[in-house]
Amino acid sequence: MSSTPSKTQRRQHHEDPLLNRSLVRGVEILRAFRPGADQLGNGEIAERTQLSRATVSRLTQTLVECGLLEHDRGRRSYRLATPVLSFAHAMRAGSPVLGAVAPLMRTLAEKLRINVGLATADRDEMVYLESFRFNRKVALRSVVAGQRVPMELTSLGRAYLAVVDAAQRSKLMEHLHQRRPADWPQLRKALDAAKLSVETRGYCAASWQPEVVAIAAPLVLPDRPIYVLNVSVRTPAGIAATEAQLSGPLLTLCEQAKAALWAADA
Repeated sequence: MSSTPSKTQRRQHHEDPLLNRSLVRGVEILRAFRPGADQLGNGEIAERTQLSRATVSRLTQTLVECGLLEHDRGRRSYRLATPVLSFAHAMRAGSPVLGAVAPLMRTLAEKLRINVGLATADRDEMVYLESFRFNRKVALRSVVAGQRVPMELTSLGRAYLAVVDAAQRSKLMEHLHQRRPADWPQLRKALDAAKLSVETRGYCAASWQPEVVAIAAPLVLPDRPIYVLNVSVRTPAGIAATEAQLSGPLLTLCEQAKAALWAADA
């Protein structure tokens, strides 16, 4: 799973006269760090970002001086530094969306003893902004704010793809096709079915992990990014049974979230 920028994205960034190329490249270096890739050398960073080693070396030194990277001299590698975490805290603490929607999510999760999440897109992945986990059955996988999941496999991502504008959907679909050519015919059919489900029922469902069923509904408001709410449970029951049980509460949560956000903007 990766959101490494494509050659087209990099070329657009570097050729746009309104963008500072060094800053764009520095951000790409910070993006290279992920769970499981928390400590990287210049060569690994260059491979992940498609930047030259000389450029990476210059920028990692700058990021160390700015306090955003730590340099492990013994291992000749870098890791994200503490201030990066403070950025995430500031984002969450200052988010009007989380302030309005998170209490509603928690209430539903506690009432039905289910998992409730809120996410938005970052390139070809979905990033959790909040997650309340109250499913009765213990799951092997925990989900926390900041965690990424694949767009094409999850109900979150499929709901997002169902409502994003046509040009962006086309770009994402082409990218996903290139990344999963062998699976694309079946995957394309599932993505199209999810789009139809969102258009006709307001939500879509997916089960990309064993005995975990998730249902997601997009939260679309003017002048805001597209957000997606989901509910999930660990259950041996199939998708249809879970939809019958949880689609109503999910759609109600979406309406409550929209009302809360409208009120916050008033």
